[in-house]
Order: sequence, then structure tokens, then C-alpha cells
Amino acid sequence: MAAATSELLTGWCLFGLALLAILIFSWVYVRKYQSRRESEVISTITAIFALAVALISSALLPVDIFLVSYMKNQNGTFKDWADANVSRQIEDTVLYGYYTLYSIILFCVFLWIPFVYFYYEEKEEDDGNTCSQVKTALKYTLGFITVCAVLLLIGAFVPLDIPNKKNSTEWEKVKLLFEEFGNGLTALSFSISSLTVIGMLAAITYTAYGMSALPLNLIKGTTSAAYERLENTEDIEEVEQRILRIKSKCRDGRPLSSRDRRAVQQLEERLRTLRRRERHLETIEKSWWLKFCEAIRPLKIVWGVFFIIVALLFTVSLFLSNLDKALHSAGFDSGFIILGTNLTNPLNMLLPVLQTVFPLDYILITTIVMYFIFTSMAGIRNMGIWFFWIRLYKIRRGKTRPQALLFLCMILLLIVLHTSYMIYSLAPQYVMYGSQKYLVQSNKTTDGQPKNVTTFVVKDCDADAPEDQCIVTRTYLFLHKFWFFSAVYYFGNWAFIAVFLIGLIVSCCKGKKSVIEGEVDEDDSDMSDDELSAYYC
Repeated sequence: MAAATSELLTGWCLFGLALLAILIFSWVYVRKYQSRRESEVISTITAIFALAVALISSALLPVDIFLVSYMKNQNGTFKDWADANVSRQIEDTVLYGYYTLYSIILFCVFLWIPFVYFYYEEKEEDDGNTCSQVKTALKYTLGFITVCAVLLLIGAFVPLDIPNKKNSTEWEKVKLLFEEFGNGLTALSFSISSLTVIGMLAAITYTAYGMSALPLNLIKGTTSAAYERLENTEDIEEVEQRILRIKSKCRDGRPLSSRDRRAVQQLEERLRTLRRRERHLETIEKSWWLKFCEAIRPLKIVWGVFFIIVALLFTVSLFLSNLDKALHSAGFDSGFIILGTNLTNPLNMLLPVLQTVFPLDYILITTIVMYFIFTSMAGIRNMGIWFFWIRLYKIRRGKTRPQALLFLCMILLLIVLHTSYMIYSLAPQYVMYGSQKYLVQSNKTTDGQPKNVTTFVVKDCDADAPEDQCIVTRTYLFLHKFWFFSAVYYFGNWAFIAVFLIGLIVSCCKGKKSVIEGEVDEDDSDMSDDELSAYYC
């Protein structure tokens, strides 16, 4: 018991260090991309908090799997301290952790982030009193609160198991609805599942592209700063000559035509952009950071190869898992849920091997979860934030507007909700039971005659295991509370695979990125040069 307590205390210490690391990373990440001229204390704190919540939520899955596995020995027996009450307490603690974090996510998505966003928008449009800005922000935020309330009400009254008997009375059906409502947690589950569908769409858009773009960008690298500067100088000279040619038409006193005036205006804007590029390229060319990036170029190639291998492993495993569901599940009405694994995949084969050496399997799961998060960040950073075909914001180092950071953190919160189902799709049995084993009674036989000798065989926990012998993770129970959401996730996985393959082809066809990619745009003001950064790589 003392040893178990010591191990648990060590686990809590590591968990505390992980929380501290997450907070530090969130602060550094937000400050790295935040605009220096438009930074606001409220939006900064909100973005850091939301990003930290997203990262903490992503760590729940590995913790859940570890705790259910930790209660059993490798011979299939429960540990001495893991009696029924302790097991129940651990399960409840994990479940309360899920509901606490998911409630915070609901609060952020439907109240805090919208309020701060609209408050800042109102502050930009009208420098009036604070009271007026708060009232306007609350007015717009009320729409998000209404949507949240509707989702909670729908979730509260959605029956999970309506009686199928023809002679069941209407009162029995109504009573069942109130029994479902009495739990209260079903409403929260429905709301989170609805947000998870939005997170699935965000993952299809950003994560699938980020999984292909991030590794290939690391492998291909960037163009030479000296070569880009030479090309930029030639472009400046060409634009200046074109401006002079057009202006030479009015030497005899005749005014320029409206078409020529528009052309001169466009060329002058182009010239200002090229000169800004010249200043950026001159700064980066002289910086020590460029020399450092060139020195670690081989390491970046190694990381790029590693990331593309992980992405391909992820995609192949997801494809085989979805194919297994298509061939062996009960179909749409069951949410394409299968309790076993008929078609194995690379991840399913790898995890049992890693289970033999603690804690390699947990390291792999944690790596996949964090890879999913960081590729999502890379996808959002490369694509920007879009609403259908309209580009709303760009994510740029040191120049990202507060509203864009709030959008980025909200998207990450939604993607994190979908992460657990993606991992379940890759390794369903492992996500359900972790590395748990159980004992199966077996009688020895000699020449076909049974003896009175009873032996026990150790087996991995699966759907056929007795309920009192294998503990199901809270993640699995939470994911499959509503079968119709599982059906939506199934089709979303096919879309994810398709977008990844398209993104892979596009990333292969694209050339190297500019060494100052995304740092200079036509709509930038000359004041943006006050935020010159030498940290490009």
C-alpha cells in the first residue's frame, strides 16, 4: 500500500510539472505570434488560458488509459490496493476530470471567448465608454449562450433507449425521458458531442493538411535569403522602370488617363511591398539565427522524415480501422461500432509489443496526441482562418491580431475534443482497456477425459471479458453515449484521409517556402516594419 501511495504521489508530481510546462508553452506560443502593437491584456490571458485548457484536455486520454491499466498486474489479477471501492473512486475521479474540463471548454467556447472577441471588436470600432462596449459584447454573446442552452436541452431529453415494446404506455416513455434528464450529465455529453462534430470539421480542414505540410516543409527547407534578395532587387528595378515609362506619357503636360493612374497606384503599392521585403531580407540575411538554422538543417530533415512516417502510420491505421468498421460493424444504426478488431493495423500491432516494456505504449499514445495537436497548429498557421471561401485572419509571427488568436484557440479546443475519437479509431481495443489482462478458467484434459485440475490462462481484455475483470476507460463510455455521433465520426474519418492525401500531393508539388513566408503582405502598413523579426527558419 505504501509503495502504491508513493507511486501515486510521484504521478501527481509529474502531473503538476506537466501542467506547469503546458502553461509556460501556452504563454510562449501566444506571445510569439501576438501582434506587439495590438496586444490586449484580456485577449492575451484568454488565449493563453484557452490554449492551456486544450493541451490539458488532450492529456486526459493517456492518463485515463494509464489509470485503468495501473490497477491490474500483468498476470491478470488486481493489485492489492485496487479493491472495488478504490477502482470506483479512480473511475469517478477520471470521469469528474472529463466533465470539469469539458464544462470549462463549453464556458470558453460559448461565453468567454465570444465575449472577449466582441468586446475587442467593439473597442476597435468605438472608443466610447467601457459600459457601452460590455453591453454590446454581451448582446452578441447572448446568441452563443442561446445555442448552448438549446444543445443542453436537446441533450437532456434525447432518449438513449426508448422502450420498443408495443404495449409500453406514453407515461413509461415520458418517465424514461425524465430518468435520462435526471442524470444531467447526458445534456453535457450531448453538447460536447455536438462541438466534437465541429471539431471534426476543423480537423479535416486544418489537421489533415498540417500532417502533410509540416513534414514536407521541414524536409524541403526554405529558399536562400541572398538569392531572394537578389530577385527582389531585380523586381524593384523592374517596377520602378514601369512607373517611369507610364509617367513619361505626361511630360508634354497632358494628364494621365484613369487607367494609367490606376496602374501607377498599383505599381507604387507593389513597390512599397518590395521595399518592405528588402528590409526584412536584409535583416534576416545578417542575423545569427539564419546561420543557426543552416547548422541544424540535417536535424530538421530527420524530424521531417520522422513526422511523415508518423503521418503515414496514422493514415494507414485509420484507413484499415474504417475498412474494418465498413465490413464487420452492424452498420449505420449502430454508429459503425465494433467491439473487436478483425483487420489489424500497424498501430494495433505496435501497441501490444510496446506494452511489454513500461511505459513505451503510453509514450507512443502521448506522442500521437501531441503530434495531432501540433500538426493542427501548423495547419492553422499555414492556411490562416477561413469562413468557407472568405479568409478572415492570418496567423503570423509577431503580427497576429488578438481576434485571430482567439479564433485559433477556439479551433484548437474543438479539435482536441475530436482527438480522442481519432485515437480510438486507430486502436479501439487499447483505448477501451489499455494494457489490462484477465484470467480465464481452463480445465486440463488427458486423452479427452477432463481432470479435476483447474488452471487459469491470462488473456488481454476485450469485449468478451467479464465486466468485473476488466475496467472500461471513461473515454470509451463518453465517446459512445450517442450512436448517431459515432456514425458522423465514421464518415468524417474517410473525409480526413481524403484531405490528407490531397494535401500531401499539393505539398509535394509546391516549391520551397520563402525565408520570410507570410511576413510581408500587400495589406501590411509601413508601420509593420517596426516589428521586424530575425527569427525565421
